[in-house]
Amino acid sequence: MPEIFFNVQPKIGEYIRVLGRTNKRELKWIKRKYIADHPNLEKWKVFLPKSRGAGAIGENGATSVIADPSLGEPFVAHTQTFMSFGAFTSEKDAKSLLKYMKTKFCRTLLGTLKVTQHNSIGTWKNVPIQDFTKNSDVDWSKSIDDIDQQLYNKYGLNKKEIDFIESNVKSMS
Repeated sequence: MPEIFFNVQPKIGEYIRVLGRTNKRELKWIKRKYIADHPNLEKWKVFLPKSRGAGAIGENGATSVIADPSLGEPFVAHTQTFMSFGAFTSEKDAKSLLKYMKTKFCRTLLGTLKVTQHNSIGTWKNVPIQDFTKNSDVDWSKSIDDIDQQLYNKYGLNKKEIDFIESNVKSMS
C-alpha cells in the first residue's frame, strides 16, 4: 500500500503540511492534490481541536473548555480533528487571534454555550469578533492578562463579573 503521509517532505511533487493527531499533534507532508481548497489554506490562521473539556465555565479542575490553540502557517492544512479560525495575510494578526483565544474573557464567553466536549462553530456565538490589525482598540502586543483587562474595560464588565472570571477560569499562556 502506498504512503500518503510523510514525515519528511518528498523531493518530487507539490506537497503541503497537514496537522493531525496520532498519539500527539503532528505535522505530516501530503500531496497538495489531496487537500480540498479552503479560503485560509494559503493564509495565517489558528488551529484548535474540535473536542475538549466538558463545557463547564470553571476550568480550575483538570478539564478546560478548549485545548491549547496553535498558530497555523500558510500552506498548512488540518484533519477533521481540528478546526481553524481566521485567514490572515499577517502573522502578527494571527498571533493576536491566538492571544485572544487564550484570554479568560474569550473562554468564559465560549463556555456560556459550550455544554459538551464538542466545540462547534455555534458555541462561539457569544464571543465577540475583534479587529486584530493595527487599527484595533485593543493593544494585542500586551500580555494575555493585560489583554483580559482591556477586554473587561471594553465590554464594561463590573467588579463582580471580573471577580467571577478571575476566580473561576485559569490562565492560559
